[in-house]
This record gives sequence, structure tokens and C-alpha cells, in this order.
Amino acid sequence: MRKPIIAGNWKMHKTVAEAVQMIRELIPALASVDPEAVDVVVCPPFTALQAVREAIGSAPIGLGAQNMHWEPQGAFTGEISPRMLKELCQYVIIGHSERRQYFGETDEGVNRKLKAALAHGLTPIVCVGENLEQNEAGRTEAVVGGQVRAAFAGLTAEQAQQVILAYEPIWAIGTGKPATGPGANAIIAQAIRGTLADLYGEAVAQAIRVQYGGSVKPNNIAEFMAQPEIDGALVGGASLKAESFAGIIRNGLAAL
Repeated sequence: MRKPIIAGNWKMHKTVAEAVQMIRELIPALASVDPEAVDVVVCPPFTALQAVREAIGSAPIGLGAQNMHWEPQGAFTGEISPRMLKELCQYVIIGHSERRQYFGETDEGVNRKLKAALAHGLTPIVCVGENLEQNEAGRTEAVVGGQVRAAFAGLTAEQAQQVILAYEPIWAIGTGKPATGPGANAIIAQAIRGTLADLYGEAVAQAIRVQYGGSVKPNNIAEFMAQPEIDGALVGGASLKAESFAGIIRNGLAAL
């Protein structure tokens, strides 16, 4: 059984004080959730990582960053390295569609960041997904499979099993128009696990956790969590309020 993982990507939201208040509200909202049943992760902005880490304390909430550079240090003004992150958090989001779309992130860059994250003991959450034009042209499987193949280039089977994937169809992110549960499940089964099986064999493909992301809310999470290939969610806007995010976690577990 793959343990579900539900992560909140706060994107460019929340001051340090707002982030701490969010955690103070989230901890009691999750009091009834069995930490053995699900991994809960929050990914605040870099500026709030230390404060959120302190606010989490011993609570069963993982902490992640939203991006990182692949070099451990150097003359890269404005960047954050895996060496810096490993002191603060356990997870890092890599290759989010907004990074690809707005900041020119490439498949090669995603691969380099993925290898660097693993080398420094961070658990990467690697995002893949097609845009609306690619979807409507029937290219979803080719695009998503290609992103997976490029991201995992040069990784051993042992390394691959330390990676979490997030299938985020770009046309569903922040639009209020999520994919259907069966639709997302089919893409994960064919384009993601199918590609992983080609690379590493079926056993490894079945061991890797794959989230869904894109307009996930408390009232639709059950549809995704009930699917056999979906192991959780990468949540954007609905993770910015404690009760909403806790509702996603509770409702998602109830669907299992």
C-alpha cells in the first residue's frame, strides 16, 4: 500500500506572521487525523520556512520548499540551494508548471534539480502535466510521459522510489475546472506509471507515489482519492486556509 500524501503549495502567499497563524490553526484542525494514515506537507515561501518549522514543532506535518537551485552553493544571486533547504525542510517541489511557464524551467533543469535534491536528502515532489492545447490535440500521454522520462534520466531504481510525482494538468490549475477522477487516474496509469514501468519495471512503478493537482477542494478530493492510481493531492489555493486544507485531508481519507 502506498501511503497517501497531501501537500499544500502556498505559492507567493503569506507573510511570516500569516504563515505562523495558519499553522497554529491547522494543528488543532488535524487533531482527529491519524498521522500513520497520511503524510501532510505544507510548502510556504522561502521567507517563512524557519518560522513555520518552529510553529510545527513536533506536530505530524512535513515541511517543503517550492523550488531550489541544483548547485550546492555559488554565484547565483537570488537562488536557494539544497544545502540551505536541508537545514529547514524535508521536501521540495520541482518543475511546477508555473516555474516552467513563467521562469523558463526546462526538462533538463528539472532533472538536475531532482538529482541534487536526492543527493542532499530532500524528498522531491516533481510536477508534470500538459497544457490545454496539448490536451485538446490528444498529446497528453506523449507530453506527460516525456516529462517523466526526462525528469528521471540517469536515476537508479532505488533513487526513483524516493521521488513523489504530481500530475497537474495545467488547464486545471487555478481555473476551478479540475480533471475528472477517472480521467486523471487513466493518465497516471498510462503516461506516468507506464513510463516508469518502461524505465524501472512494474514493481518500481507501483511503488512510487503520484498525487493529483489542479483545483482540488474539500468537495472534490474524494473523487480523486477513490482512484486506485492516485495517492494524494498537491493543493494550491484551497491549502491557504486551515479549515479548507484540513477538510481536504479528512475528506480524502474518508474516501479510501
